[in-house]
Amino acid sequence: MSTNRMDLGLPLAVIELLARIGSIASITLLISLFWGEALHPSEISSNEWAGLVFFPIGVTIGMIVAWWKEGLGSAITLVSLLAFYLVYGYLLRNHIGGWAFIAFASPGFLFLLHWLCATLVKSKTPLVREFGVFGRAPAAGRGWHSSYNH
Repeated sequence: MSTNRMDLGLPLAVIELLARIGSIASITLLISLFWGEALHPSEISSNEWAGLVFFPIGVTIGMIVAWWKEGLGSAITLVSLLAFYLVYGYLLRNHIGGWAFIAFASPGFLFLLHWLCATLVKSKTPLVREFGVFGRAPAAGRGWHSSYNH
C-alpha cells in the first residue's frame, strides 16, 4: 500500500491485518483441500468447471490482487462469489448449502471495507475531516477548521 499507516489509524490497520491474515488462511486452506483431493482435471464435468472458475479460482485471484489493489481485488473476489452462486447454484440448479463459500471469501469483504474507509479518510470533504470515519472528533489542531485559525 502506498498510504502511510499512521494516517489511517488503528481501526483501519486492524481491518487490513485481518483481511490479509484471512486471505492467507483462506487461500492456504483452499489449496490444501484441492491438493488433498488429488484434483484430476479430466474427471471434472463442464458444470463443475463453471463453478470452479468462479470459486475457488476467481475468489483466490481476487484476494491475491487485493494485497496490492484493494478495491479491484475485493471486487474480483465478491463478483466471483456472486457469479458462483448465480451460475453454479441458480442456473445449473445445484444445491449450495451452508456458509462455507461465504466464509472462504470473507477476506474480500474486509478488503472492501478497508478500501472504502481508507478512501473516505483520504477524501477532502470537511465532514470526514471534522468527525472522522468512525464518528469521533479529531485531535486538537487537526480538524479542517484549524487551518483558518492561523
